[in-house]
Amino acid sequence: MQIERLDVRRGVTLPYPPPDLPAAARGPAREGPDHRRAATRAGRLLPCRFGRYTLFDHIGQGGMADLYLARVCTELGASRLVAIKEVAPKLAHDPRFVEMLVSEAKLAAGLRHASIAQVEDLGREGDSLFIAMEYVEGFDLRELLRRCARQKVKLPIAFSLLIVAEALRALAYAHRRGVVHRDVSPSNVLLSFDGEVKLCDFGIARAHELGGAILDEVLQGKAGYMSPEQARGEPLDERSDLFAAGILLWELLAGRRMYGAGHGAALSKEEARRALLERARRAEIPPLAERGLPDEAALRAIVARALAPAPGDRYEGAAAMLQDLTAYAAAADLSASPLRFGAWLRDRFGTEIVAARRARERAVRALELGPPAVIVPIGGPPAAPFVERVAVLPAEPGAAPLAERAAAPLAGSGAAPLAKRSASSPVAWTAVAPLADRAASPRAPAAAAPRARAPRPLARPRRRALGPLLVRCALALALVALCAARCYLAAR
Repeated sequence: MQIERLDVRRGVTLPYPPPDLPAAARGPAREGPDHRRAATRAGRLLPCRFGRYTLFDHIGQGGMADLYLARVCTELGASRLVAIKEVAPKLAHDPRFVEMLVSEAKLAAGLRHASIAQVEDLGREGDSLFIAMEYVEGFDLRELLRRCARQKVKLPIAFSLLIVAEALRALAYAHRRGVVHRDVSPSNVLLSFDGEVKLCDFGIARAHELGGAILDEVLQGKAGYMSPEQARGEPLDERSDLFAAGILLWELLAGRRMYGAGHGAALSKEEARRALLERARRAEIPPLAERGLPDEAALRAIVARALAPAPGDRYEGAAAMLQDLTAYAAAADLSASPLRFGAWLRDRFGTEIVAARRARERAVRALELGPPAVIVPIGGPPAAPFVERVAVLPAEPGAAPLAERAAAPLAGSGAAPLAKRSASSPVAWTAVAPLADRAASPRAPAAAAPRARAPRPLARPRRRALGPLLVRCALALALVALCAARCYLAAR
């Protein structure tokens, strides 16, 4: 069966993708039941237990971690969905990285804001280091921009300003508590189908930088949103986050990557990475094209101040930039609410939303059914349960008798013949012919196919019929009534 993948937070596995999704957007198809095992770095077969969590979908993979959709249950039976980020083994065994990640995750866990995806848990399961976060059902900003480009739909300016404003609210809250994000990029801006905007992965980038294990593919994706001082490896403060927020605003207004225009197709991966870092160090800001917006000069001034190469020339804080942006949106009549944004998302991507929710509901129902039953023989070893499997064998012209086919191993099953099965092969196969073929085919000679006599079924207790008993009772009552009538007449 062909399996496709669609992103919800960045992807819920859908057995039947929407028919209007272009073939180029579906990605490579995976065959067979082990497609999820091949997609994970740890080789997990989903669903599976992961400590107190149950992982049932692999929804993303990056240079730093694998992302799973999971369910956690309480002692009273209540359950909720969470996103589990399992750190890559290469980083999970780096003591310096682990120490910094734990320190930053503790700070991030204390951030409680409507525009921040909450960190719920941090721990180890076996050799795996993981972070459990709030699950946001929707897209990240990068996926939304990809879908808009694919469907040739422009993101309205009002919603672009709303997204940046909500990210600035989250940054202002975190900066007041001394937490610098360091990785404000479209992949870390989550958009729910209800119109909520949440910033995630606070502090994780700092652990990644200081752990001494930066991967090329991670740097390739992050360098396009680095401030000049971050690209040069200098100490950072909250103004570095404001530069990244300015890049988000520039790209949403321009409809393209700010540093992406200068990359030639002939450049190798290493050359493209170096060119991107060099442009980030020099803060080469391309001119922003005219959009015909009301009082566009004021909006351009906001973008220019946020993208100032020197940190001292930028906004002093996220709250100041947020104030200017919301004031411009109100003056230009470009204000938007999360309710309007959510309605726009559902209207444009309703098919994907419904399909993703149905796929998630099917996965949850599959978990509730539990694992398949296993028959363990009395006195048998617990490590080798006896599993009874029934195989329906089609009748073919000239095929061997049923008893002989039952003694042979099934093709492709790997099971030993019934006559030769030993304790090392605990799985037995029982061959059953189709009912129609058994009724139509003549019986085989007794010498050719000896059949074991079936045990005689136990005799059931005979039940007396209720009808005759009722008839007898009625006749007896009639006789009594007749005798009583005669006695009455004789007495008169």
